[in-house]
Amino acid sequence: MAKIAVAGFQHETNTFSPIPTRLEDFERGGSWPALTRGETLRREFRGLNLPLSGFLGECRHETVPILWTSAEPGGYVEDNAFDRISGEIVEGIEAGGVDAVYLDLHGAMATRLHDDGEAELLRRIRARMGAELPIAVSLDLHGNLSREFFELASVVTIYRTYPHVDMAETGARAARLLDIALAGPVFGSFRQVDFLIPITAQSTFHRPAREIYALLPGLDAVSADLCLGFPPADVPCCGPTIFAYAKSRTGAERAAEEIQRAVLAAEADFNSRLIPSAQAVREALAATKPPIVIADPQDNPGAGATGDTTGLLRELLQAEVPDAVFSMIHDPAAAKAAHEAGTGSRLTLDIGGHYTEFSEPVRAGVEVVALADGPFKFTGPMYGGATANLGRIAQLKLTGTGISVVVGSGRTQNADQEMFRVAGIEPAEHRIVCVKSSVHFLADYDRIAGDVLFAEAPGANVCRLDRINYTRLRPGVRLLA
Repeated sequence: MAKIAVAGFQHETNTFSPIPTRLEDFERGGSWPALTRGETLRREFRGLNLPLSGFLGECRHETVPILWTSAEPGGYVEDNAFDRISGEIVEGIEAGGVDAVYLDLHGAMATRLHDDGEAELLRRIRARMGAELPIAVSLDLHGNLSREFFELASVVTIYRTYPHVDMAETGARAARLLDIALAGPVFGSFRQVDFLIPITAQSTFHRPAREIYALLPGLDAVSADLCLGFPPADVPCCGPTIFAYAKSRTGAERAAEEIQRAVLAAEADFNSRLIPSAQAVREALAATKPPIVIADPQDNPGAGATGDTTGLLRELLQAEVPDAVFSMIHDPAAAKAAHEAGTGSRLTLDIGGHYTEFSEPVRAGVEVVALADGPFKFTGPMYGGATANLGRIAQLKLTGTGISVVVGSGRTQNADQEMFRVAGIEPAEHRIVCVKSSVHFLADYDRIAGDVLFAEAPGANVCRLDRINYTRLRPGVRLLA
C-alpha cells in the first residue's frame, strides 16, 4: 500500500476580467467549500461532486490530505496568494513522507508571473521532491495547458462532461490511473489544437462536443482525455489540449492522434449559439412552451465575468415582458439596502452596472419580496449536496413590471435552481427565466425548460472570439466565433 498526498488548488483565470483574485477569495469559499485543511477534508468533501471527493472515495491507499481551495473565476491570481498556497502544498508533500501525489487542479490558472499556474506548481513540487515521484492530476474540461505541464505530471484525467456532472468520477478515474502508473510504466502523448472554441460551443449536451467525448472511453488506451480550453485567457497555452496514456508510446500516440483528428474535423461545427439579447427576448415571448430559459453567458461569473451587467435586464424592461425572473445579479449594496428596509418595503435602487465598461446601473422602484442570508444547499446535478454561502440575498420586484430580480452579495454563476428558490421563486412557474451562466445551468434548468436561448449582451466573458484583442497567443491559432 502506497502513501499518497492529496491536495486541491483551483482557479479559472480570465485575463480580461477587471476583478483581481486575492488570497481572501481562496479562503472564504462561495459555491464550493472554503479553504479546508488536513483531516477535515475527509468529512467536508464526502459525497460532493468534486474530483477530490471522487479520488478519496476510490483510492485504496493511505492518504495524507493537505488542503483544498478554490476561488470564484476572475482576473489574474495575485502572485502572493499563489506563493502562499503553493508553498503550503509543497511543504505538506515533503513533510508527509509520501510515495505519490494526487492534485485536484483546474488547468486554467494564471498569475502575472506564470501563464500556466498548474505547471508552476508542479515545477515547485519537482524541485523539492525530484523527478521520480508519481504525480496524478485531475483537470477541468476548460484547462489551458502547456507542454511543460504535461512533462511534469505523471498521469492526467479530465472532465468529460460540460456541464461538469462527472467531476467526482474524474477524481475516481485519477485514482485508478495512478494505480496503473504505480504498477508499471505508462507512456503519455500530448497535443495542442490550433484553434480556440467559444465556451458556449463546448457543451457536451450538443454536437460536436457530444460526439467527440463519446469516442474517448472506446479508445485503445489506459486513459484518453481532451481539454477544450478556456478562451478568455491571453496566454500562449490557451486552447484545446489532448492527453493520452497507454502501455506503449505507440499506443498513446495513436489514441491522441484519433482525438485530434475528430476535433479538427469538427472545427466548422463549433458554434457559439449566441443571438442578440433583444432577439432572445422576442423569441422567448413568442414561445408556446414556457418556461423559456435565457442565459447571459458573456456575464457569467463562472468564467470570470462581473455578474452585474444589465444589458439583458434592460431588454426585458424595453419589451415590457409580463413575467420574467432573473438570478443572480451580483450587487452587495442593493442586497444590503433591501435587508435594511425589510420584506414588503418599497424603495428606489440602482441595480447592477458597477463596471461601466460593460453596462450602466438600472435605476428602478422595487418591492422587497423576500430575503435570505447565510448558507443554503444546492440540489441540482452539478452542485448537488454542496453548501453555498453567498451572504445577503434579496428578491426585488421591479415596480410596474412583471420582472423580479434576485440580487446577492456573493458573485457566482447560476447553475442550480436553488439560486431562485433561496429568494422565494420557483423558476418552473414563470414564463421567462434568466440566468447568468454559460452552460453549467443546463444540467438543472434543461429539466424544466421549454427552450433555451443564449443571449449576446456585453460582459467580460466574450464568446465571439474574433472580437477579443489577443496579443500573446501562439502563432497560427485560429479564433472561432
